[in-house]
Amino acid sequence: MPDIESAKRFTAAFFEKEDDLIAGAAEARLAGFEVYDVYTPFPVHGMDRAMALPPSRLTWIAFLAGALGLVFGLTLQVWTSAYDWPLNVGGKPFNSFPLFIPVTFELTVLFSGLIAIGVLFARNRMWLFSKRRVFERVTDDRFVLVLRQSDASFDIDKATRLFSRHNAINVIEGDQFV
Repeated sequence: MPDIESAKRFTAAFFEKEDDLIAGAAEARLAGFEVYDVYTPFPVHGMDRAMALPPSRLTWIAFLAGALGLVFGLTLQVWTSAYDWPLNVGGKPFNSFPLFIPVTFELTVLFSGLIAIGVLFARNRMWLFSKRRVFERVTDDRFVLVLRQSDASFDIDKATRLFSRHNAINVIEGDQFV
């Protein structure tokens, strides 16, 4: 059974400058085109506004993962030092919280970073050994704006004119871009 995503057709426009890409994406969205994705060699500030993307929930996931790391670190240290293996060292209390700060901080950062990266890879379907096609020269010096042709009313001439107004180098059409 064919994948629904592979049955769609796409139009991709290549740009040399990020300003042209942002303007092209914003105008394409306002003209009623469905912006599928944007491929850039580096993060482009303002691209999320041009594509009208909602704010990312990854910051909240990282915050909750950090809180989980903090709770895990404190619980582990209190349990091992006060209940499992209590040692009287110099008359100090078994649950001396100032001593727990470095390990707790490290586990907070570790959980936050690893879980956030794991969620990012899972959300973007960047599995190990995944075979995703990458456009030529996108990682070097090109920017690509991909529009989805979601129905038969997609006007390729209108899209090509829109891209040419924003200095597109090349416009290609196909069904195996992504």
